[in-house]
Amino acid sequence: MKNVETLESFYQKIYKTAPDRKTMQFNIMDYRHCSDNITLAYRRCDFFKVTYLTGHYILHYGDKSLEIEGTFLAFFSPDIPYTVEVLGPENNGAFFIFRESYFNDFFKGQIRKVPIFSDGKTPIYLLESSNMTFVDNIFYKITAEMASDYEFKHDLICGYILELMHYALKMQPSERLYDQIDAKTRITHVFNELLERQFPIESLEQKVEIRSPGEYADKLGVHVNYLNKALRDTTGKTTSQHIADRLISEAIALLKHSDWNIAEISYTLGFEDPSHFNHFFKKQTSQSPKNYRMPVVR
Repeated sequence: MKNVETLESFYQKIYKTAPDRKTMQFNIMDYRHCSDNITLAYRRCDFFKVTYLTGHYILHYGDKSLEIEGTFLAFFSPDIPYTVEVLGPENNGAFFIFRESYFNDFFKGQIRKVPIFSDGKTPIYLLESSNMTFVDNIFYKITAEMASDYEFKHDLICGYILELMHYALKMQPSERLYDQIDAKTRITHVFNELLERQFPIESLEQKVEIRSPGEYADKLGVHVNYLNKALRDTTGKTTSQHIADRLISEAIALLKHSDWNIAEISYTLGFEDPSHFNHFFKKQTSQSPKNYRMPVVR
């Protein structure tokens, strides 16, 4: 899969600037940092992430999708693509991220050999209240150390990470507690998320970059025929129909609510030539963009 999020790009997205080198190696954050873009693209990351959340979610992890309502602990490695899809309005929690070298330098070993990342299981754990007390305490201690001036605080933090991993290994992963969503439903969810993250168009500097079924399939790491069949089986529509429906919906919104000319709207929606946009719009709505806009022109 080509879609890989680097630690630098993650910080750029959250903070709009990269932090200093020491902070970049490890950081702990409240999940509200991601509230503006809480459902992220299905992607690999070049860092490890440990997430502790309460709410209603679907976790897409590798070739599996798990629906969880409650509190869970998840361990994400750079080897497996994932995303967290938010289903409910009430969501809270925290996560910490770190580079592989951060952990390996302290323990003089390989974090990828720790069973939680190497045994092929889905490292997502549903927590009971007794488990939550322990995990709360670990996250509290990590947060406190990060705020301290103690010279060896990162030694302690690495110890807390290892303690949390071993605690989780004693529990059963949530894949044994929940029925897995089938692969076609999973790919449909992730496709819709990837499609929607290109919208709405709010400035002339924005442009729809992913437009063809092949480009979506490439981003999702599947064959275009598989993507098309999955969408047809779950929604009754082809990939091209989904893309066209979303483009026409955005085109109508821009014609109604913006003062951009048709050429500008055409460009932001990814049409290099306004005539192609005119043809597409007329095919979908049976009228030209100019005629569609006429009734609202003052």
